[in-house]
Amino acid sequence: MPRKISGMSHIDPRAELADDVEIGPFCFIGPQVKLGEGCKLDSHVTLIGKTTIGSNNRFFANSVIGGEPQDIGYSGTDTETIIGENNLFREGVTVNRGADKEDRRTIIGNNCMLMSNAHVAHNCVIGNNVILVNGVLLGGHVHVHDRVIISGNSVVHHFSTLGTLSFVSGGCRVPHDIPPYMLSAGSDNPEIKSINVVGMKRSGISDSTIHIVRQAYKLLYRDFKKLDDVREEVADMCEETIPFELSTLYTFLENQAKGKQGRAREAFRNVQPAQEKSVDRKVA
Repeated sequence: MPRKISGMSHIDPRAELADDVEIGPFCFIGPQVKLGEGCKLDSHVTLIGKTTIGSNNRFFANSVIGGEPQDIGYSGTDTETIIGENNLFREGVTVNRGADKEDRRTIIGNNCMLMSNAHVAHNCVIGNNVILVNGVLLGGHVHVHDRVIISGNSVVHHFSTLGTLSFVSGGCRVPHDIPPYMLSAGSDNPEIKSINVVGMKRSGISDSTIHIVRQAYKLLYRDFKKLDDVREEVADMCEETIPFELSTLYTFLENQAKGKQGRAREAFRNVQPAQEKSVDRKVA
């Protein structure tokens, strides 16, 4: 399929565009942008900075991707935005490129949906199959693991981490990490209310594993037992090996305990890029 580019858009001649991209009117694409196959820009879309975008991404009106980080320490360094495949960026979504910290990148994985007016700040790392509902705001350096859903108008504190298949209810202020497979709710300081049963079932996790994770949740968040004690009690419930999901939960909680203010990655706030060794840098 040949390119379809509106004559009312500005495309810098140095930008690298796949042969079949579609670009509507009043879009702006800067010189360091790489746009993959099958991407479609509706209208009034801005792609700037050193931004690499994979295939089959859709950008709706007024989305701005790769803008300068909103960080007072930023001084024009050539930092990056990296986006995977098959993502939806709805109206008014903003994604800032990395600040001159950590690995200087903002990263979004594959198959994500960022609904209207969601904001992804500098140095965030978002995994695969993530949904940010309307008006979600991610502070700088937030890590969001695979298959997380953050409901509308929730705000996530910088350096927080949201574990795999966690769920954040609408209107939450999230000042700390949310462990994997957990459902959190509460407008000010959200509490872990239950496990994300619906998400786990949709992801094909077995009923027996869901039962084990639920027992760990009860011991941790209802009985308030220490992690080592929970390990012992839950091990007796497991017929053979410890499920992967339970190991993932334990590792997450261990890292959280090593951090500050409930955030595992808070320890890296003032560490310079060459020195920093992140607890969790990988896009899962």
